[in-house]
Amino acid sequence: MENDVIIEVRELTKKYGKLTVLDNLSFNIFRGEIFGLLGPNGAGKSTFISTLATICKPTSGDMAVSGFSIKNQPERIRRSIGLVPQDIALYPALTGMDNLDFWASIYGLRGSLKKERIYEALSVVRLEDRAADRVENYSGGMKRRLNIAVALVHHPEILVMDEPTVGVDIQSRRFILDAVKALKNEGKTVIFTSHYIDEMEALCDRLALLDRGIIKSIGTVNELLSLHGSENMEEIMLKLFEG
Repeated sequence: MENDVIIEVRELTKKYGKLTVLDNLSFNIFRGEIFGLLGPNGAGKSTFISTLATICKPTSGDMAVSGFSIKNQPERIRRSIGLVPQDIALYPALTGMDNLDFWASIYGLRGSLKKERIYEALSVVRLEDRAADRVENYSGGMKRRLNIAVALVHHPEILVMDEPTVGVDIQSRRFILDAVKALKNEGKTVIFTSHYIDEMEALCDRLALLDRGIIKSIGTVNELLSLHGSENMEEIMLKLFEG
């Protein structure tokens, strides 16, 4: 896996006025791994995700996705990324099926292929039996699961998930984590952020610990525990992010 880099981050910096949100980041993400971004509020996680998804432009540096630059070839990158944002991006008055139909059309899917992809995405998030219900009648967890289905409908290589389990019930959280594991097994690369340390430990192949726009540490859970001489990730977090 280490020889198959899908995302190269090179001296990536993002500033808003005098505030530096991402500070000269350089690291690689490997094809087929679940890569976690862990850090406190304001660490820069969502800004990194927005930059990767070409929603905002870096102040300096660059990021390459499968060799394509976020600065110079953003349209090529958008095809390969499925974004699951923190905020629910659905039309509540439409059914789950109609939401997926709309977004599939935006991605250029038509006819039988579109129908096939919609049912496939519903199956991944286990919402087949609620597809005909209006989204406004969904629970918070079901809305988040449908948000994931929207991100999957165009078969992206990379799934980018910004706190997809925040505020969901236990059952939906399990559905979401099981879906992420299944997608990894299919060969997809997943970028995942969460405030739940246990979730990140169980799910991610590697973790980047981000604070105030700086990568404090990066590696597998075992590598991080060994490097910092700690017994658990919570202890590392308290050491690195204090103050």
